[in-house]
Amino acid sequence: MPTVQLRASLPTVEAIITLLPSGSGLPSGVPWSAFGFTGEAGQVAVVPSGDAQVTAWVSVAADADAEQQRRAVAKGLRALPKATKIGIDASQLAEPDLAAIAESAVLTSYAYLEYKGADARKKTTVVDTVTILSPDARKAGTKRAVEEAVVVAEATCLARDWVNTPPADLRPPAFADAIKASAPEGVRVTVWDEKRLAKENCGGIVGVGAGSQAPPRLVKLDYNPAGAKKHIALVGKGITFDSGGLSLKPGNSMMTMKCDMGGAAAIVAATHAIARLGLPIRVTAFACIAENLPSGSATRPGDVLHMRSGATVEVHNTDAEGRLVLADGLALAVEAKPDHILDVATLTGAAMVALGTRTTAVLGNDDALQDRVLTAAGAAGESMWRLPITEEITSAVTSSSIADIRQHNPKPYGGTMFAAAFLREFVADASWAHLDIAGPAFNDSGAFDYTPVGGTGAGVRTLVRLARDLD
Repeated sequence: MPTVQLRASLPTVEAIITLLPSGSGLPSGVPWSAFGFTGEAGQVAVVPSGDAQVTAWVSVAADADAEQQRRAVAKGLRALPKATKIGIDASQLAEPDLAAIAESAVLTSYAYLEYKGADARKKTTVVDTVTILSPDARKAGTKRAVEEAVVVAEATCLARDWVNTPPADLRPPAFADAIKASAPEGVRVTVWDEKRLAKENCGGIVGVGAGSQAPPRLVKLDYNPAGAKKHIALVGKGITFDSGGLSLKPGNSMMTMKCDMGGAAAIVAATHAIARLGLPIRVTAFACIAENLPSGSATRPGDVLHMRSGATVEVHNTDAEGRLVLADGLALAVEAKPDHILDVATLTGAAMVALGTRTTAVLGNDDALQDRVLTAAGAAGESMWRLPITEEITSAVTSSSIADIRQHNPKPYGGTMFAAAFLREFVADASWAHLDIAGPAFNDSGAFDYTPVGGTGAGVRTLVRLARDLD
């Protein structure tokens, strides 16, 4: 990840991005028509520059908000030829959001090269330094805002790294070890192994992990700063690889299933960022980690699992495993007695059917909390949309003839709502919101804006913003 610095004047750089307000008139001395550039918002022109090898002129709306400025920086970075030292000049904007600009620079420059060979690494140009030009570079408040934005972007990139790691190298014990090793100062980490999980009656996590030789884990993170007045609990789905279990997925559907721990990655990375920022809010996070594989010891359709909450669950489809591990995590979160509980999970393909691949579904039992999540998402630049949990869906959850709760929807409709209704059975009367990131957690098409191919870190920025708003 690049180093981001604020300067009142640009040092020697290889390329410059200049954000130009649309309608402000084009600078003289450049044959703009030759580049097809008229200054309309969204246009990009890469031209020779006297101050660097090239300048990418990016036209943005004169009243561009933070997200529009993030996307404009991303357009400029993606349009530039390969360069390691880049300058960004936003001084022509009436209200430059330097924090958003810095965040976008880090997110867009992200590259996952861990499994590339030496030759490929040498041929890949990675941005080393980003210098943002601002007359306010020496102001303490401006510097702090940029530094904090970089912290959040780095946390998002950490979640991306974990999601991108091949599943053979991030099985449950390894993922738990990685979480523990990465914890910043002020965050206490506790790991429950398969024996402790069984002792603690976490039948959902144990049941999902029963088919794998790599046993499940639950990782608890505690951040409890002095003076904290609010307390949130975060729960994340951490299925390091999802084959579907005995309800086996088609082969093509498994190719991206290393991303099924994106929820756990998001809540852990967000906790890291909250602690590094020193936000005065207590966070208790639960990463529910298992590998869902078929074997002679795997949980079968028709089995009944005994959950942490004391409820019994009849399993109907072992490919709906995420809600089982989350159920135990939610029960533990309730026991922590927070003000609010949020869970994040790549939970249902139905969420993508409803909202596409770039929008998170938000459901829950507290209208005010869901509204705050959507407000935080808007400020963070993450697309989220609210869905209901309807009465007919709720009644179907308790339709098992032999257990307290039915695990899978009886009809192939409303899968996202059914999964949320199932999870609601484990939050009692706590204030709770559920974020289904099945679509935006993994991008298996081309890179766009500041979103790379592969893991995206979906949810991290919204959770940090929400924690800031709640403190």
